[in-house]
Amino acid sequence: MTGRIILTAAEMRAAEEAAIAAGTPVEELMERAGKAAAEAIWRYAGPLPALVLCGPGNNGGDGQVIGRELRARGIKVRVGTLGDPRWEPAPLLIDALFGTGLSRPLDGAIAKRLLAAAGEARVRVAIDLPSGAATDDGSLLSAVPDYDLTITFQTLKPSHLLQPAARHMGRIVVADIGIAGTSKLAEIGPAAPREPGPDDHKYSRGLVTVLAGEMPGASALAAASAMRAGAGVVRLQAREFVHGVPAAVIQSPGDPLHRLDDQRIGALLVGPGLVADEILLDAALASDRPLVLDAGALTLLAARAMPRFEDAILTPHEGEFHRLFGERPGSKVERARAAAAQTGAVIVYKGADTVVAAPDGRAAIRPPAPNWLATAGTGDVLAGIIAAMRAGGLDAFDAACAGVWRHGRAAERAGPGFIADDVVDCL
Repeated sequence: MTGRIILTAAEMRAAEEAAIAAGTPVEELMERAGKAAAEAIWRYAGPLPALVLCGPGNNGGDGQVIGRELRARGIKVRVGTLGDPRWEPAPLLIDALFGTGLSRPLDGAIAKRLLAAAGEARVRVAIDLPSGAATDDGSLLSAVPDYDLTITFQTLKPSHLLQPAARHMGRIVVADIGIAGTSKLAEIGPAAPREPGPDDHKYSRGLVTVLAGEMPGASALAAASAMRAGAGVVRLQAREFVHGVPAAVIQSPGDPLHRLDDQRIGALLVGPGLVADEILLDAALASDRPLVLDAGALTLLAARAMPRFEDAILTPHEGEFHRLFGERPGSKVERARAAAAQTGAVIVYKGADTVVAAPDGRAAIRPPAPNWLATAGTGDVLAGIIAAMRAGGLDAFDAACAGVWRHGRAAERAGPGFIADDVVDCL
């Protein structure tokens, strides 16, 4: 359920060095990159007069080729370099100053001139990455303008999707320049539920059991989303009848731990609406069913010694992650990977840049999703979708990635101003 691979700065350098060692001169790589970028800029911005800012190294070389190619199309182009005393602004700004691999803040004067040029431009384009953005962790080393278009080469880089850098990218174009790289990090790609075949029945499509916590509305959202996401059967097990749940969801009020030994359970979800009922959490942890642990279950886990999981998906947001694992160094991807290795579980580290990480080192980052997801109940909806994907037969990592992608896509379909219930309806 992952899409395009994502290379760190070091992995991209290794890919370029391998291409050069195999006989492709660095000048040829610059030609390919510059021509591809110029084509994308032409298609996006049209014949606007352009200022191309070129820095040292390969990124600046790409910029020189871009300037030449745009001139050949009849565009008025001025090329500025770091040695120029000033840059005359233009309607189209092309930032080819630093790109991938920047490790320190821009010189103050250069940063000020870049922001001024961006402020005067009608269209702003970054080559590879906006100057001032780190490559690997989403951090900003200097103030960064908002770009309309970012053109990167061969693969995405982590900061194209990690915050706060990601919010400055605008539309992202990945241009093929004919090199190959390998990585265990990827973008979360499109996912759809498995279409039932003629021999399928409700249990072969997956049984999800949701243990209702003290706030039943959350478990109702989780159960409804699991049903809408393609589960064949959803059981909502609560001490009392839960209102506002689709009639297709099975309820048997009384003992919420009833039938937890049912081997047909493909995913057992606990946590939505859970406050202090540790009996539910203990029963879930004692079961041999694939677990999805969310919300209140994570809060209760944070007060205990962290167990080792065999087959579980944990879905913490930022605060829950810190309570569970403390302050950890490194990028969000590195922190998620470390938590997955520690627990043996797949970690869905939620946020504007959700990261999914597996104990074997695989990781994936969600493409940008609507900021409207920052509203009550959407996490419960996500947990239900993931549970449906897991019960439907996907392994824990793929189920988590598929759930995250479908959650974001349903939010896009719901449109601005949605609430969690609307996301369920759009699944």
